[in-house]
Amino acid sequence: MFIEVCIISAGLYIGSKVNQKIKSNGLIDGLGKLYAKTKQKTQKKLKRIESSYQVVMENKLNSFISGDLHKQQMIEQAGTEKLPELNENRKRNNRRLIFSFVNVTAVLTLSVLFPPMLFISVPACVWLRFDHFTNAWDSITKKQKFDIYVMDAIAVIWMLLTGYFVACAIMIFILNLVSRALTEIKGDSEQKLINVFGKRPESVWILKENVEVEVPFRDLIKGDIFVVNAGEIIPADGIVKKGFSSVDQRILTGESQPVEKGINDKVFASTTVLSGKIYVLAKNAGEETNAAKIGTILCQTIDHKTSLELATEKFSNQSAFPTFLFSVITFLSVGTRGALAVFWANPGYMMRLLGPLSNISFLRIASKNGILVKDGRALENLAKADTVVFDKTGTLTMDEPYVSTIHSFSDYSEQSILYYAAAAEKRQSHPIAKAIISAANKNALIFPEIEDGIYEIGYGVKGILSGLVIRVGSRRYMEMENIILPKELNRIYEKCALNGYSLVLISIDDKLSGAIELHPTMRPNAKQTIKMLKQSGITTYIISGDQIEPTKALAEELDIDHYFADTLPEQKAKRIDQLRKEGRTVCFIGDGINDSIALKKADISISLRGASTAAVDSAQIVLMDESLSCLSALFNIVNKFKNNRETNLIITLIPGAICIGGVFLFGFGIYQAMALFYIGLFLGIGNVIKADHNS
Repeated sequence: MFIEVCIISAGLYIGSKVNQKIKSNGLIDGLGKLYAKTKQKTQKKLKRIESSYQVVMENKLNSFISGDLHKQQMIEQAGTEKLPELNENRKRNNRRLIFSFVNVTAVLTLSVLFPPMLFISVPACVWLRFDHFTNAWDSITKKQKFDIYVMDAIAVIWMLLTGYFVACAIMIFILNLVSRALTEIKGDSEQKLINVFGKRPESVWILKENVEVEVPFRDLIKGDIFVVNAGEIIPADGIVKKGFSSVDQRILTGESQPVEKGINDKVFASTTVLSGKIYVLAKNAGEETNAAKIGTILCQTIDHKTSLELATEKFSNQSAFPTFLFSVITFLSVGTRGALAVFWANPGYMMRLLGPLSNISFLRIASKNGILVKDGRALENLAKADTVVFDKTGTLTMDEPYVSTIHSFSDYSEQSILYYAAAAEKRQSHPIAKAIISAANKNALIFPEIEDGIYEIGYGVKGILSGLVIRVGSRRYMEMENIILPKELNRIYEKCALNGYSLVLISIDDKLSGAIELHPTMRPNAKQTIKMLKQSGITTYIISGDQIEPTKALAEELDIDHYFADTLPEQKAKRIDQLRKEGRTVCFIGDGINDSIALKKADISISLRGASTAAVDSAQIVLMDESLSCLSALFNIVNKFKNNRETNLIITLIPGAICIGGVFLFGFGIYQAMALFYIGLFLGIGNVIKADHNS
């Protein structure tokens, strides 16, 4: 009786002081220092005990918890043959789980063979819960909270001092299992954020005394003249000093079409030269480039995600002190046996296990549907989403455009113009060439190899076909070749510029014969996806770096509610913040470096596989088929996930209610409470398995 009174008094004292937001006094400081030293020594011993057997067990645990398909997708997305090594926190949790299993097995064996020796499990139980006691101490002295850790510590001490060794060993095993599962689900957000420059070139060609010299990337400095060829990434911000090129800077600026760069034009790091060769004076290198600054912002905003708590953890912590108070009342009414049973009636215990298991199950379901969920919290948040914001270029539209209109300025038919253009572009691999060749193939045009083909770097292509001189390229290229341009071409150019279209000119025998108009290609299933979202009551937005007219036209075509145009990368994040401040739960879907800050700011972030490294690494969810086709499946999975969690909550409350009633009406004790707990747990697991099976 004296032991119980001391434990209860201590618990009530802690609870009352926590509610008053206590500050550590001298005595607590002294105990804290002693506790810290003991903790350090214990952790060193734990590290020495780790063996090859434990490593094998850890691998089996990871396989069971993560699932083979989800693990393979993580490996595939990381681009490596294996996943990163387990961090120390996960290793420690694995050790605790393995040793707690050994401990509970030994205790159960002793309870049958020689019960008087059960007391020898006390050091093992204390040792296994040492970190848990530390968490309880931190909760009291630092967080000033009476949370689930404090309640668990009281429960362990109470059970050990009153002789419930078997129950204590089982409880410790369950808590370690819960801790391991929670660690797997929550993960470490910082490890998921890979540096924007993870795929930067190892070396750069710079001009020294009119000779191109290859140097390591890190040696490139401001003032160097570096050389970039077609297909290469521009390593630094700078000014073009020589040459001409077509540059894809979509991932940085959001522009839907390649941009022509000539002398004195600015170029940016991490953008790609599609064609041509340029000599660039480096103005900003290394951490001073625009792309590097975006990377810095990403690192600064990572805490936005790590500060979130799982709903199950919140529920468990909020139920801790009320449960303890009720156990005190029970002790005064029916004694120790009933008081300890009330601890097992706490629904927070079961939700701490079923919550992560439900997450894991739905991660597997998502994987089966081609959806990689890198953060289990995204499923919880997506269920609350009322606003979806799409990046325009690369998300709603694709990289390769399509031939929309062929304009003829001569006697040549549209088919003939397409025929000559495709023949000239046959050996080119940039998106515009692919679009022209694809259109020719669809029209069943068979075009030969062009004779004497000459590719004018960065401008266009010229060659001879059947005695005719064919030129295909930009307006600037035709002017350089002294091709006379008709006045009506100005009207077409104005229209294309207004709507974000590209125009490729074709001349035959020194006369402009036609022009091919290229439009952005909308992603398949985009209309169906938007329709599904609107039917679910979700508000939709487009956000784009393009001009107002093409952005507005796409919004109207897809029936999207709102749009933001002419938006710079840093402004995208501000737009997301603005929507969140209005009380919206925002899901952002993007694919470029310019989207990565907004992805981190949004409540839920989704990217497409094949998008930029920064976008994929920043996103919580990756659509593995590189399209929007599985977005409908994702929202369907989220709705099922929400229903599954609600069912689990009901399942956890019923055994607790029966347990409390049984304590007062039928004299239930800790073992009956444990039986009810496991019945509820079994039903909850069955509910999770059912969802997985029905998928």
